[in-house]
Amino acid sequence: MSIREDIKMLLAKKAMTMTELADKMSTREKSITVYNLSKKLRLNTIKFEEVRTILEILGYDIVYKEKVCHDR
Repeated sequence: MSIREDIKMLLAKKAMTMTELADKMSTREKSITVYNLSKKLRLNTIKFEEVRTILEILGYDIVYKEKVCHDR
């Protein structure tokens, strides 16, 4: 699953639109438009910090989990 699909799924779970998300991401210093947010997701050019912000707005944490390697 791509980051775009992940974020769309999380938005649906929270019953939030991309427009609402863009509004919540906007600050006094930087305005985020739904067009720019959609474009970043579509082109896969979104920054990690932006994803972190999106997840914070949606009420999720990023968890780092070490892979389990099974040596044969």
